[in-house]
Formats: sequence, C-alpha cells, structure tokens
Amino acid sequence: MRKLLTAIGLVVAAVIASPVTAQTREVAAGSPAPGKAGVAQTVEITATITAIDKATRDITLKGPQGKELTVTAGSEVKNFDQMKVGDQVNAQYIEALTLELKKGGGMAVARTEQGGAAGAKPGEKPAGAVGRQVTIVADVVDVNPARQSITLRGPQRTVELVVADPAQFKLIAKGDQVEAKYTQALAIVVEPAAKK
Repeated sequence: MRKLLTAIGLVVAAVIASPVTAQTREVAAGSPAPGKAGVAQTVEITATITAIDKATRDITLKGPQGKELTVTAGSEVKNFDQMKVGDQVNAQYIEALTLELKKGGGMAVARTEQGGAAGAKPGEKPAGAVGRQVTIVADVVDVNPARQSITLRGPQRTVELVVADPAQFKLIAKGDQVEAKYTQALAIVVEPAAKK
C-alpha cells in the first residue's frame, strides 16, 4: 500500500511540477477552535492520452498548452487495455494535517498508520483511489514563551515548533499532548474521449 501510494505520489508530483496538465490548487489553513489547527491542500490535474505503448505500458499525456509527459503504468494499474488514445485522465490529490491539543496528556505516545485502496471493476476504464492516515501522539516537554515555541517528544524524535498564533500558544502547557493527523488521498479516473 505504501509503495503504491509513494509511486503514484511521485507520478503526481512529476505531473504537478510539469506544465503538461491543466491543474487547479486549493489550500486552506486555519484554527477552527481553541487547541486545534489544520491545513489542507487539494490539487486537481487533467491531461489527455496521446499515445499508449502496450509493450512497455508507457502512456503519453498532453496538457492544454501542448506539453507532453510520458508515465509508466505499473502492474497495479488494472484494466490497462481499456485505455485509448484521446481518453482524459483526471486526478485529484488531497493532503491534510490537523493538530489537536490534548490537555493534561494521558494518551500513549505512539505512531499509527491506516490505509486503503480501491480500483476499477474488470472491464471498466482504469480508475482507483489510495489513501493513508498517519496519527502521532507526542508529549509537550517544554514551552518557551520567549520564542513562542513548544518542544514535542514523539515516538521517534523530538521537535521544536513555533506556534504563530498567540492565543493558541497560551493554551499549551508542559505535560499536555498534541495529536497530529496527516492524511493523503489520491483518486484517478480515465474517462472516454468525447465523441465527435
């Protein structure tokens, strides 16, 4: 699961960095309530298939500006033979991080991970979704008012974070805990070419 998400993430990152595709990006950040903060990003990508090499499983994608990019569909891409030149590839990538203050602590310092994947049914155009959520609980081991920073000791490392919002900073005390949830999700759909 992690390998698949990483491989797809690399393809999406390459496509995002390239001017090949039409793309939209939304970023949202904020503190919805005392002791809580979050940031999320959604990227939507669209390209058209201009060439398919069935032997190598290479797919050439073309964006609205005429730039092309070739990607290789791994064995995890089911229904590869359903794709045709002219089909449109739509991808949506979501990434979010939420932080929640746990006053007084009491939770186990830990890192947990959940994930899942779903794919197209046999005979359908290729489509799929993968996602994962990593949750980390860390102890607040130091609060530094001069720097407006806190030190968190998690299951694998200790980090110092600056808390930019003074109202949020005032809520945090040594002995509290912070629960962080990092979520990634990617959905890809291949749609038939428009009929002429």
